[in-house]
Amino acid sequence: MSMPTPSEPFWKATAEGRLLLPRCEPCTTVIWYPRPFCPHCGGRNITWFQASGEATIYSYTVVRKARGEYRDLTPYVVAYVELAEGPKILTNIIACDPSKIKIGHPVTLTFDPPTPEDDTVSARLYRFHQTNTN
Repeated sequence: MSMPTPSEPFWKATAEGRLLLPRCEPCTTVIWYPRPFCPHCGGRNITWFQASGEATIYSYTVVRKARGEYRDLTPYVVAYVELAEGPKILTNIIACDPSKIKIGHPVTLTFDPPTPEDDTVSARLYRFHQTNTN
């Protein structure tokens, strides 16, 4: 019998196309990366809630040269985004013109779609795309 990991709720939610975040109940800090204690106050009363999926670009870089299986994906954007709930997370900005990416632009959460062979998938990749601001 395997022991559940502290981040198990997070990974199970990604398999369902949802982003869950941990929150410390005593001090209300939203925690990133998922862990069983609060890095702010040390509390262990951690609950989970669903993130809105809204964020802004905090910092980014455009990868123009890559090796191996990433070679054909260039150029691609690697970014830190600041979630509406507070934490900054590392991700990709997809389906975009890298020359149009700007710090402060709004982005929206998306998950890679499941494929037919994903019957037993335990997690899905989360990424962000630019929010249509028209």
